[in-house]
Amino acid sequence: MSTQYSQAVSTAREYYNSDDADNFYFTIWGGEDIHIGLYQSDDEPIADASRRTVEQMAARLSNLHESARVIDLGAGYGGSARYLAKKYGCHVIALNLSEVENERDRQMNREQKLDHLIDVVDASFESVPAEKASFDIVWSQDAFLHSGERVKVLKEIDRILKPGGELVFTDPMQADDCPEGVLQPILDRIHLETLGSPAFYREQAKKLGWEEVGFEEHTHQLVNHYSRVLAETERREEEIAGVVSREYIDRMKKGLGHWIEGGKKGYLSWGIFHFRKPS
Repeated sequence: MSTQYSQAVSTAREYYNSDDADNFYFTIWGGEDIHIGLYQSDDEPIADASRRTVEQMAARLSNLHESARVIDLGAGYGGSARYLAKKYGCHVIALNLSEVENERDRQMNREQKLDHLIDVVDASFESVPAEKASFDIVWSQDAFLHSGERVKVLKEIDRILKPGGELVFTDPMQADDCPEGVLQPILDRIHLETLGSPAFYREQAKKLGWEEVGFEEHTHQLVNHYSRVLAETERREEEIAGVVSREYIDRMKKGLGHWIEGGKKGYLSWGIFHFRKPS
């Protein structure tokens, strides 16, 4: 049975299923964790900073325990799911649209003997294959930007969250005061028409009746992260050229430059959002 995805999701799925993207993200971006990190120094390993983001997000949650049901939307290689399952003993659904990433995820779950706690699901967070009020925690890192239907995504989260459940996520966003048109190079790169913004997420959360528990603003870390990824790409370019095409590497370096520039000019925003659904 074939699954119908929106255009934005289909584009993202095709991209992350490609050999170039898979090999690049797994090798350069942080391995298990392929999201923006919280850096303590300019030359800190990407993987260490990325894991710190996971730890800081988890520390915010009040209901992480062995019987908690967690879903990670846009789970990538599943590093966050493994961290949560290993540390808290909770059951995690790792939902992700890339079958290629999901196969790596399942393999690492087996290798780390965590496959009994983690189910990897091939699906889109625009239409989550789960019953109403199924989860205590919805988790996501730097994934919502890939949807052109973010209002729908948030309504899906509201549907699957239990009363009193928590949502914690990060997402590369445009700043609330971002001038019109300046992010076009970034939007062209990710094949989207818009980015979310802090004001957008707050407005939608208010409409859904959620409580904003907090927002940790870390926009400078977005610049730090893309700068580190660019530096690592340039440092290891000859090494990865054996498994990643030159064309992909050149496009990636150009795209990273756009993100860095946008962040430095104050056009972008990034941080940890934390909401709670009313009981």
